[in-house]
Amino acid sequence: QVQLVESGGGSVQAGGSLRLSCAVSGRTFTRVATGWFRQAPGKEREFVAGVRSGETVYSDSVKGRFTISDDGSTVYLQMNSLEPEDTAVYYCAASSLFYPVLQYYRASRTYGYWGQGTQVTVSS
Repeated sequence: QVQLVESGGGSVQAGGSLRLSCAVSGRTFTRVATGWFRQAPGKEREFVAGVRSGETVYSDSVKGRFTISDDGSTVYLQMNSLEPEDTAVYYCAASSLFYPVLQYYRASRTYGYWGQGTQVTVSS
């Protein structure tokens, strides 16, 4: 059984920082890539960042402000210069599929395993 458990969410003022963590476990699971997605109220879930073997990909809205990293068992999302528009529930997702093109990991259908989400609220 694969489990993804997010933590680190909370409330912060604009310009502040948060670091989200995603602990991944599962005996028979080979994790190829991991991504972070977010969903704001009334909006569709959107891609934030992804990592595969040290290679990273970001959405344009967070590039330069957010950093994704992976230490083998936990995936982190360091979020700096937060804006009210970053307010959302953030989800960690894992994929056991290999795609040669890193950009494929922007799509939620690439991921077969999801965490429960953690709330991030940024006030102005």
